[in-house]
Amino acid sequence: MTALTAPRPGDAAANSPEPYLVVEDLTVKFPTENGLVNAVTGLSYSLELGKTLGIVGESGSGKSVSSMAVLGLHDEKRSRIQGSIRVGGTEIIGLSQKRLNQMRGNDVAMIFQDALAALHPFYRVGDQLVEAFALHHPSASKRDARKKAIEALDRVGIPQPDSRVDDFPHQFSGGMRQRVMIAMGLINSPNLLIADEPTTALDVTVQAQILDLLQDLQREFNSAIIMITHDLGVIAEMADDVLVMYAGRAVEYGSCKEILSHPEMPYTWGLLSSVPDVTASTDSRLIPIPGTPPSLLDPPTGCAFHPRCLHKDKVPGNLCSTELPMLTPGRHQGHLKRCHLADSDAIYVQEVLPEFDPGLAAELADTTTDDEAPR
Repeated sequence: MTALTAPRPGDAAANSPEPYLVVEDLTVKFPTENGLVNAVTGLSYSLELGKTLGIVGESGSGKSVSSMAVLGLHDEKRSRIQGSIRVGGTEIIGLSQKRLNQMRGNDVAMIFQDALAALHPFYRVGDQLVEAFALHHPSASKRDARKKAIEALDRVGIPQPDSRVDDFPHQFSGGMRQRVMIAMGLINSPNLLIADEPTTALDVTVQAQILDLLQDLQREFNSAIIMITHDLGVIAEMADDVLVMYAGRAVEYGSCKEILSHPEMPYTWGLLSSVPDVTASTDSRLIPIPGTPPSLLDPPTGCAFHPRCLHKDKVPGNLCSTELPMLTPGRHQGHLKRCHLADSDAIYVQEVLPEFDPGLAAELADTTTDDEAPR
């Protein structure tokens, strides 16, 4: 910690028994002329310092809305928020605007998905970084704040930071603008960093550089990271745990390895089967999820995914369309699923996986056979 970085109230949370971020039964609704939009419903999760949580789902699943609530960014007059959000032990819901301004960028920061739109086109990059730093360090001189901005650009890999600090956003490439956004998010060394689609519209090489940068900075600052994305490749690279969202609800949660290798919710199966994998066998094929995400003005009854689910016929009666499944334990400890299927793991291994990755299905079958063989 440099001499310019003052201690923050959230620093004490590092020694707290409670995870740094705790979200409990979060519900976010937006009143509109057409009705009430149920953007997020009953969402709960937690995140410890030094860990990364990946939140995945299609557009409109509630990923960004829930994370913006963590920063208190929703207009109180245009939204209805219930539940609890605690950041470093501080309750966010109902917190004064003055206290929220003190926490934003300092205790918790966000990297927005469109760097060009997030950066002001009329101001130099360095001025925007200086403003982000000076806001939380009013006693710092202009010279010290500029030095901090140059150091931040250098840390995220911007070449010649002492001269590029005076450039405008349009003078940077897409990948470099994203690095500037990361520098802005980390300039005050926040304990929690929310990255909303940080690699959108970036080529594969730059994407890998951004992910490596985030991992290096996390190791340096021991920050907690929320990675919001629809790219499961990014999740596999970055996340310790994964939260799958659909129609504003959590539908599956578990360790990254468990979710990617043994998913137990048909929606997660659809996400995995619709993504190309260069390491898969030549017999593999992509299987898209049928239909479109539901309207959150009038979500389906029962399980919100049932109109698109290819396996609802395996559930007795009309349970899927009439009763909302609860989050129940999966095959391993800490794995939760929201599904009425009785043996979803067996269905995935025996029916779903052979469809889009026959090679991996055969390997799993051989492993299972070896484990069950008499010794």
